[in-house]
Amino acid sequence: NLKISDMQAACGLAQLNRLDGFVAARRRNFDHLSERLAPCRDLLDLPAATAHAAPSWFGFPLTLRLDAGLDRVNLLQWLDQHKIGTRLLFAGNLTRQPYFAGRPYRVASPLTHTDTAMTHTFWIGLWPGLSEAMLDYAAEQVGLFLGVGL
Repeated sequence: NLKISDMQAACGLAQLNRLDGFVAARRRNFDHLSERLAPCRDLLDLPAATAHAAPSWFGFPLTLRLDAGLDRVNLLQWLDQHKIGTRLLFAGNLTRQPYFAGRPYRVASPLTHTDTAMTHTFWIGLWPGLSEAMLDYAAEQVGLFLGVGL
């Protein structure tokens, strides 16, 4: 549903004055988690902005490396038990969604990366109100699960 209500538009207008602060906080949170999780690079693919882009990061996507032998469900359960909210990447390979069952479609080449995203990726939110201590706790819990001291 892309049609916003008058109330949603009014809330959006009221927040425009705070947009620069929101964007700066999200980028700061992204940079902090990037630094803290860098020692996990052998087990996780960490996100990076596309060249010449300056995104306002909504979340911090993490992909378990295929050769790491880790189970995403176990990691997500660990994080949930430690009160760290996560979300799955929204869709991954759309051709594997129930809507496509029994429907004709064409795929030009293997969808290896989207399959990986669907089965091995999740993200941690970068809400502007998160403190460094909260981000540190999230990184430490990821590190504990992975057996990497942070």
